[in-house]
Amino acid sequence: MNERQEEILKAVVEEYVRTAEPVASKALVERYDLDVSSATVRNDMAILEMEGYIRQPHTSAGRVPTEKGYSHYISKFARRDASPASAQKLRQVVEQSADPEETIRMVARELVELTGDMAIAAFGPDRGYFTGMGSLLAKPDFQNLEVMRSMSLMLDRFDEVVQGVFAQLQDEPQVMLGSENPFGKDTAAVVVKCRLPDGRIGLLGLVGPMRMNYQKNLGLIEEIVDILEE
Repeated sequence: MNERQEEILKAVVEEYVRTAEPVASKALVERYDLDVSSATVRNDMAILEMEGYIRQPHTSAGRVPTEKGYSHYISKFARRDASPASAQKLRQVVEQSADPEETIRMVARELVELTGDMAIAAFGPDRGYFTGMGSLLAKPDFQNLEVMRSMSLMLDRFDEVVQGVFAQLQDEPQVMLGSENPFGKDTAAVVVKCRLPDGRIGLLGLVGPMRMNYQKNLGLIEEIVDILEE
């Protein structure tokens, strides 16, 4: 992949995250400063599709990122970015409660408000908590009945899933995508181990579509870890 094709992949991911609609070359030329013709963008998109970074979901002219495309975008372009206002809201939540577990539950609920994704938490390796399922299922990515069924089955064994994730997590926020995501092959998760206010090690994260805003979600998860450790 050359530099221009990387920029086109970046634009496809960010436009799809923004609109939830397949992305056409014309939209990229109009919205992004690519400095090339529509024909060149179409050609590069054909190459990206051939190499497995984007795909055509149906007979429209638009393309959407694949798991491989998202993975490349995250490794190359996803910078952690939490707004000062969001960081302040999380800080206020942490300062409101003296009970460690209630603090984490309140943080999880605030993360749902800030992202529209499902927030997950664990108090140690074997007791999980989730909130925001309604927000998640309201997204267009989850209108497919099979995807909804898969999510429901995962939630039936949520504590078991969290236990497995907890065992493999590092201290830095980690992105799990699609086929490698135990929370669902049609989803992405941003998760991290964190120190609870009483000193125990817990888990916090966000589960959403692969179309989630990685820069924002990584930034929020990193921000809350920093706040909890202060």
